[in-house]
Amino acid sequence: MNILHITSRKAWIDATRAGRYAAPSLETEGFIHGSTLKQVLPVASKYYKGQGGLVLLEIDPKRLESELKWEPPSGGTLPGVPEEDAFPHIYGPVNLDAIVQVLDFEPGPNGEFSLPDALNPGG
Repeated sequence: MNILHITSRKAWIDATRAGRYAAPSLETEGFIHGSTLKQVLPVASKYYKGQGGLVLLEIDPKRLESELKWEPPSGGTLPGVPEEDAFPHIYGPVNLDAIVQVLDFEPGPNGEFSLPDALNPGG
């Protein structure tokens, strides 16, 4: 199962120039936050509502060179995510060949996000 990470289009462009992706949380918290397909919309709703210029990085965990740990959410429980759900945390930069897809992730007119068609199992 691939994991997802929300970031800005600018951060993604910077990563392609640097040859690796590292979110600010790697420096401040020691890891990069990830989500499963079921977790990404609640995460987007809580932390990114109304923000534009975003992309979703789809990451193949088998290709990651940095350590991946499944842990409780660092900010406590998240509405819409079962309390027992663990989140994928990446303990180091993401090598670009682990990123299998980069998808535009823009909110709708109401500020809410929906899954990009390429990830939407229903369509």
